[in-house]
Amino acid sequence: MVKLNELRFELLPHPPYSPDLAPSDYWLFADIKKMLQGKKFGSNEEVISETEAYFESKDKSFHKKGIEKLKERWNECITLEGEYIDE
Repeated sequence: MVKLNELRFELLPHPPYSPDLAPSDYWLFADIKKMLQGKKFGSNEEVISETEAYFESKDKSFHKKGIEKLKERWNECITLEGEYIDE
């Protein structure tokens, strides 16, 4: 807290966990679900291979965009006063 105060960071209130604010839930997993939609796998190894290929295909800008969207999501959550975001 001392370092945060020293750097003059403003602490923003938010719940300890919210699927609306977890980039893995609203950004990453949504994209993975689209990629896997309709596919059938015969083994765990096939799923692992497909998932690894998915991650290898994403460049840094994909992950950067997901983190940048966090600010928009946070503002939306505040506006909705804790209600879940409907997509």
